[in-house]
Amino acid sequence: MTKKKQEHEENLKGTLISVFFVGFVIVAMWVAVYLMYLSQ
Repeated sequence: MTKKKQEHEENLKGTLISVFFVGFVIVAMWVAVYLMYLSQ
């Protein structure tokens, strides 16, 4: 039972890291577009 719970927690940690990475990429893209807009 504890092994299954541990695998589940590791899976959630990987999911959390993936979500933060995707969110960071989206924010970086928005910042890049905003900076291009300001440079005009």
